[in-house]
Amino acid sequence: MTLLLGPPSSGKSTLMRALTGKLDKNLKVFGNITYCGHKFSEFYPERTSAYVSQYDLHNAEMTVRETLDFSRWCLGIGSRYDMLTEISRRERNAGIKPDPEIDAFMKATAMQGQETNIITDLILKVLGLDICADTIVGDEMIRGISGGQMKRVTTGEMLTGPARALLMDEISTGLDSSSTFHIVKFIRHLVHIMNETVMISLLQPPPETYNLFDDIVLLSEGYIVYHGPRENILEFFEASGFRCPQRKAVADFLQEVTSKKDQQQYWFLDKEPYCYVSVPEFAERFKSFYIGQQMMKEQHIPFEKSKIHPAALTTMKNALSNWESLKAVLCREKLLMKRNSFLYIFKVTQLIILAFLSMTVFLRTKMPHGQFSDGTKFLGALTFNLITVMFNGLSELNLTVKKLPVFYKHRDFLFFPPWTFGVANILIKVPVSLVEATVWVVITYYVMGFAPAAGRFFRQFLAFFVTHLMAMALFRFLGAILQTMVIAISFGMLVLLIVFVFGGFVIRKTKMQYRSTNFWPVGGPFQTMTQPLMQKRWALILQKLALLAIRSANALVIDEHNETELYTETRNEEHRSRTSTTTSSIPTSANGEGNRPTQSQFVLPFQPLSLCFNHLNYYVDMPSEMKQQGLMESRLQLLSDISGAFRPGLLTALVGVSGAGKTTLMDVLAGRKTSGTIEGSITLSGYSKKQETFARISGYCEQADIHSPNVTVYESILYSAWLRLPSDVDSNTRKMFVEEVMALVELDVLCNAMVGLPGVSGLSTEQRKRLTIAVELVANPSIIFMDEPTSGLDARAAAIVMRTVRNTVNTGRTVLLLLKRGGRVIYAGELGDHSHKLVEYFETILGVPSITEGYNPATWMLEVSSTLEEARMNVDFAEIYANSLLYRKNQELIEELSIPPPGYRDLLFATKYSQSFYIQCVANLWKQYKSYWKNPSYNSLRYLTTFLYGLFFGTVFWQKGTKLDSQQDLYNLLGATYAAIFFIGATNCMSVQPVVSIERAVYYRESAAGMYSPLSYAFAQASVEFIYNIIQGILYTVIIYAMIGYDWKASKFFYFLFFIVSSFNYFTFFGMMLVACTPSALLANILITFALPLWNLFAGFLIFRKAIPIWWRWYYWANPVSWTIYGVIASQFGGNGGSVSVPGGSHVAMSQILEDNVGVRHDFLGYVILAHFGFMAAFVLIFGYSIKFLNFQKR
Repeated sequence: MTLLLGPPSSGKSTLMRALTGKLDKNLKVFGNITYCGHKFSEFYPERTSAYVSQYDLHNAEMTVRETLDFSRWCLGIGSRYDMLTEISRRERNAGIKPDPEIDAFMKATAMQGQETNIITDLILKVLGLDICADTIVGDEMIRGISGGQMKRVTTGEMLTGPARALLMDEISTGLDSSSTFHIVKFIRHLVHIMNETVMISLLQPPPETYNLFDDIVLLSEGYIVYHGPRENILEFFEASGFRCPQRKAVADFLQEVTSKKDQQQYWFLDKEPYCYVSVPEFAERFKSFYIGQQMMKEQHIPFEKSKIHPAALTTMKNALSNWESLKAVLCREKLLMKRNSFLYIFKVTQLIILAFLSMTVFLRTKMPHGQFSDGTKFLGALTFNLITVMFNGLSELNLTVKKLPVFYKHRDFLFFPPWTFGVANILIKVPVSLVEATVWVVITYYVMGFAPAAGRFFRQFLAFFVTHLMAMALFRFLGAILQTMVIAISFGMLVLLIVFVFGGFVIRKTKMQYRSTNFWPVGGPFQTMTQPLMQKRWALILQKLALLAIRSANALVIDEHNETELYTETRNEEHRSRTSTTTSSIPTSANGEGNRPTQSQFVLPFQPLSLCFNHLNYYVDMPSEMKQQGLMESRLQLLSDISGAFRPGLLTALVGVSGAGKTTLMDVLAGRKTSGTIEGSITLSGYSKKQETFARISGYCEQADIHSPNVTVYESILYSAWLRLPSDVDSNTRKMFVEEVMALVELDVLCNAMVGLPGVSGLSTEQRKRLTIAVELVANPSIIFMDEPTSGLDARAAAIVMRTVRNTVNTGRTVLLLLKRGGRVIYAGELGDHSHKLVEYFETILGVPSITEGYNPATWMLEVSSTLEEARMNVDFAEIYANSLLYRKNQELIEELSIPPPGYRDLLFATKYSQSFYIQCVANLWKQYKSYWKNPSYNSLRYLTTFLYGLFFGTVFWQKGTKLDSQQDLYNLLGATYAAIFFIGATNCMSVQPVVSIERAVYYRESAAGMYSPLSYAFAQASVEFIYNIIQGILYTVIIYAMIGYDWKASKFFYFLFFIVSSFNYFTFFGMMLVACTPSALLANILITFALPLWNLFAGFLIFRKAIPIWWRWYYWANPVSWTIYGVIASQFGGNGGSVSVPGGSHVAMSQILEDNVGVRHDFLGYVILAHFGFMAAFVLIFGYSIKFLNFQKR
C-alpha cells in the first residue's frame, strides 16, 4: 500500500489520472504505463483500476445506501462468480463442507444484476456510514449528510466494485483522524489479504495513519523526489542534510522539506553551510540513492505476462449487458423522478390551470365559424397550444444540466454505456408526456369548439403527445451539448423563436423574406397541430417521431469525446501550479510554530467577550426515512444537554468524529439554524444573546467555501471589510487592515486571482479555505467560529491557517470540547502541555488503554471513546463526565461567566448594520459591477444573442414597415413587433436565473453575518441589470428598427427604445423575483414555463383584447407584455394617417383598424409609460422583500 505525498499543485491528481487512463485524450503524454506488462490498448484501465476523485459528485436526492447500491450494480462483481464456482468445485472434490454463514456470504457477494447487495452493507459498516445509510446525500441547498460523510460516500462508491487497483485522491478531506485511520487500516487489510494494489493521496496523515503504509511516493513540482519503502525515506533526506525534528509528524516534514520557504529549518549539518536544494536536485540524488537504483533495476526487468491470472485485467468495457445497464439506469431515473415528484405534480397542476385558462379564453360559445377573423381565433388557439407544449419542455434544460456532472463521472468510469442514459431519459418521460397530453387535450378540445369527430380528437391528442416528447428531447439535447444553464437557455429560446416565427401564424409563408422549402419544415409542430382539423393526412407525425429520435441522442453525441470535467480539473492543476508560490517569506520553526510575531502589527480595537451556553438541546423533525423504519418519535435530538464557555484570549478546539454534531453546535451558537427547536440558554458576557448584535461582533468560517465567483480575492476581502468594519474606520485604514489580513493567510500573492466556482474554475480548495478565513478575520470579530478550517489543506497550509487563528486570539491556553455521536459532551477542559491533561483524564477511566508513545492524542481520544470501545468497556463517557469533578468546575465557570462583570453594560449598537443604507447600496453595487464585468459567459452571451435575434427578425421581416398596403401587411408587422418583444424578453427572464441563484447562496452567508440590508442587495442586483439592459436595448433597437423599416421619426424611435428597454427590465426582474420566491432554480424555471405562456396568451396578439372574453379581459391589463405591445403599436402606427386595404377591396384608416380590431389608441401612451414603471418597481420590490423574508436554506 503506497502513500502519495506532495504539496498542492505538485501533480498528484494528474499522476493518478494518468495511471488510471483518465487523462484528457488531447493531451500529449510521453512514456509508457503498463499493468502486468500489458499496455492500455490491451485492456480497459478504467475498469481494471478505480480512481476515487477528490470531488464529491453525487445525486443529491438519493440516499447513501441507494448511491452505493447503484455503483455496485453498475460496476458488477468481476470474477467473484467464477472464483466461487471454482472454490465450490474444489470443495466438492475434497469433501469439504463449508461453513453455512461463510458460504451464504460468498454466494451473496457473487450475485450479479441485483438492486441491493450485501457488499453495500459491508462497505457502509466499514466506512461508518451505517448510521446515515437512509439519509439523502444532499447538497448546498438540500440538507443531507455531513461533508466528511459525503467524502466517505465518494470512497465507498469505488470500493463496492471489483477493481483490484485503487487510486484514491485525498480521501481524508473532512474526516476526523480516527475515521481516517480505520478506513486506511481496512484498505491495508484488503491489500495484504486480497493482494490488491492501492495508492492513496492524503493531505495531513497523522503519524499512526502514516505508519500503516508500506511505500511512500513523494511528489513535488511534477518530480518524484522519493519512491520506496517508508522506513528508508528519512534516511534519504538525512543523507542530503535534512532531519525531521522530534514531535514533528514525518508526513508534515516531507511536504515542507522541498519548499524553498521551509527547507532551511530542517538543515542539521552545523559544520556545513546551508545551501538550498531544489526539487530537480532531490530527484537526481534519489536516482543515485540505493533505493532509487534498486527501483530502476526492477523497472528494466520485463514482466512475464504469462504469470498473471486471466481475470486480473478487465477486457470488457462494461460489467453489465446493454439490457442490464439500461435497466439499472432506468431504475435510477425512476427513483430520481419519485424524489422530484413534487416538480412533476406541479407541472401537471400548472398545465391544468393553463388549459382551464385557454379553454375559457377560446370558449366555443365565443368561437363562431363564419368569418375570416373567426379562423384567426382558431389559429391563435392552436398557436397557444404549440407555445404551451414547447415551453413545458423547457424544464428539461435545468434537469439535464443538473445531472451532467454525475453522468460524466459515471460515463468516464464505465458504469454504463452513455446511450443508456439518453434512452432511459426518453422512456421515463413517455408517461409524463402521455399524462400531460391527455390533460391538455381532454380539457380543451371540445370546449374550444374544434371538430367533434373522434378521429380528429385522437389525431390532436397524438400530435400534442409527440410534440411534447419532441420538445423535451430537444431541450435535453441542448442541455447536454451546451452544458451550462445560461448558454443552454439562450439557444433554447432561439430554437423556440425559430419554430414559432416559421410556424405560419406570426407571418404567412408567402410573406416571408428569402423563403424557401429549407426553412419551412421548422413549422412542423404547428402544422402537426392543425392537420387533424384541416386535413385527413398524418403527414408530419412520422417526421416528429424521427426528429424525436435524433434529438434524444443527447448522450450519444458526447459518448467518448466530452472532456468537460477532465479539462476543468486539468486546467485547475495548471492554475494551481501557476499560483503555488502563495507562501509567506516567514519560515516555520521546526516544531511547527511560526516565527511570525504573535501580536498583529496593525490591530483595530474590539471588545473582548465571553460566550456561555448551558443545557443546550437541539431538535429537528424526524426524517421520513427514519419514520419508515419504525421510529415513532416526532422529533430527532441532535444536541443533548450541551454546556460550555468560550473566553477571550483562549482558542477552543471542538473535536469529534464525523456526524458527532460539531457543525450543528456551531450553527446553533452562531444563530445560523433556519429550522428545528433550540432549548437552553446562550449568554454573551452575562447578557442573553441577541442575534442582530451577535452577528455584528462574530465571524463564522463555514465548512463550505461559498463566495461570489466572478470577483478577485482582494475584492472579496475588501468588500467584507467595507460592510463589516465600523463606519468610523476610514478607507485607508480599511485597506491597510485588508492587506495585513491577506498577508497573515498568505493570500497577498493571489490578490488579483479570480475566485471562481469550487471544482470548476478559479482558486484551489486550500486557497478557497484561506479566503473564507480572511473574509471573516477582516471583520475584526470579538468571537469567531471556524468549522473545519484545515479541511482540504495540506500540512503546510494547515499550519499557516492555525498560526493565523492563534494570532487572532493572541495565543493563550487551549480549551478542548469533545462531542461524541449523538451530540453529548464527554470532555471539556484544558488540553495541557503535550495534551497531558486530556490523556490523564481518559486514562483514569477503567478499561481505557494507555496512549502509545508518539501517538496523536486527538486520534487516541477519538478511538477510545468510539461507540464500539464504549460498548466493549461497558461505560458511558458522557455519564462519567456529567458525574466528574471537571464537569462541576465547568458548571461553576459557566455560572460565573453568566453574570455580567461589574461596570459592564450589555452590548448595543445604534444601528442594525455597520454601514448606512446608502453605503450598503454603494458597496453592493460596486461588487455587482465588478462581478458582472468579469462574467463574459453571461453578459457577452447576452449581447451576442441580442445581435443574433436582431439579425433574425431583421432578415425575416426585412423592410416590412415600409410596405403597409393591406391589412395583412399590418398584421404581419404586428406579429414582428410581438415576437421581437416576447422572445428576447423571455430569454432575459430565464438566463438571469442561474446567475441570481448562485449569488443567492452567497447572499445567505453574507446576510447571516449581518453585512447589509436585503433591500440594499436587491437594489444593487436590480441596478446592475438595469444598466446592462439599457445597453442591450439600444443595440437591439438600432438593429431591428433599421432592418424592419419602422418610421424614422425621433419621437417614434425613442418611444420604441423606451418600451424595448422597459420590457427587457421587467422580464429580467421577473426572473429574479421567481428565484427569490422559490427554493431552487429548477422550480423557478418551471414557474416560468407557466408564466410566459400566460403572458403570451393575454399579450393581445394571439387573441386581440376586444376578442378576449369579458371575464378574462382584466388580465390583459395585468399583463406587462400587453402594455409593451400596446405601447409599441400605438407609438408606431396609432398616429399614422395612412390607410390600408381590407378584404373586400375597400381602404380603411390604419388608426381605425387598430382601434376597432386591436383596441389600441394613440392618446393612451401616457398611461402605458406609467404602467411600465409600475411593473418594473413591483417586480424589484417583490424580489427585495422575498430575499428579505424567505430563506430556503435548510440548516
